Amino acid sequence: MADVAIPAPRSAGHFRSLKPLLDESRVVLAGGFLIILALIAIFAPWIAPKSPLEQDLMMASLPPIGFEGYEPGYYLGTDDLGRDVLSRLIFGARIALTVALVAATLAGLVGSLLGLASGWYRGWTDRIVSRLVDIWMSFPPVLLSVLLVAVLGSGLSSVIIAIAIIDWTRFSRVVRAETLAQGGLDYVTAAESIGFSRRHILWREILPNVAPVIIALLSLEMGIAVIVEAILSFVGLSISSDAPTWGGMVAQGRQVLHESWWVLVFPLCSLFATVLAFNLLGNGLRKALDPVMRR
Repeated sequence: MADVAIPAPRSAGHFRSLKPLLDESRVVLAGGFLIILALIAIFAPWIAPKSPLEQDLMMASLPPIGFEGYEPGYYLGTDDLGRDVLSRLIFGARIALTVALVAATLAGLVGSLLGLASGWYRGWTDRIVSRLVDIWMSFPPVLLSVLLVAVLGSGLSSVIIAIAIIDWTRFSRVVRAETLAQGGLDYVTAAESIGFSRRHILWREILPNVAPVIIALLSLEMGIAVIVEAILSFVGLSISSDAPTWGGMVAQGRQVLHESWWVLVFPLCSLFATVLAFNLLGNGLRKALDPVMRR
């Protein structure tokens, strides 16, 4: 009786494709933290114990749990206006992650497309894009972001646009360099000898090999976007001052540091942990997705 080949279960194939990611501890730890943070942000109205905008001067400057004077229900204390710090942190995560995802994606899309075109087609395309990148990067990024938001007006969309306009250059330079390196390898020469068009080689051969760099850089850019949004909130150029942003909480906590240290410490810890997670995730993804680095 002839042997019958039994195909491997589809789930097993999916697991094997995810194995390099699961073997990288930085991806697992940082990705797990960011997934939990994203779920908290999505379900913020149901998770937050209080309204982030609700003020109660009778409950002002209450300490967090474990300290003398703690009031049940206010687990991380309150600010000088009686607003619940934990609730404001949770809703602040919503704003931070929204800016990180949308702004980094826009910057990555524009910068990667220009970098691919510059590194592959070269010639006048490379000269124009390279000169534009040099000019754009000559401006201090934080100063330029403040200027752009001041011109565009405050608001979440203005912050996102400003970050995307500033940070596309980082993607363009890195992707251009990687495209130039990939363009000189043997597989590209083989594809050209077979007769594939330059457009086909760029999108079907080079882009998949550049994708790990783009993905890693996208994760790193999300961390930078969180920092930029916090800076703009700190100076009052993000959304309204009453909105629960981590940068705005830092600015407020700085003024009441000696009386209510928790108003400053908790948003700073949230910023640090989130940016660190994005950085670890980016480095881990680069190592897990790049076959050369896995050797």
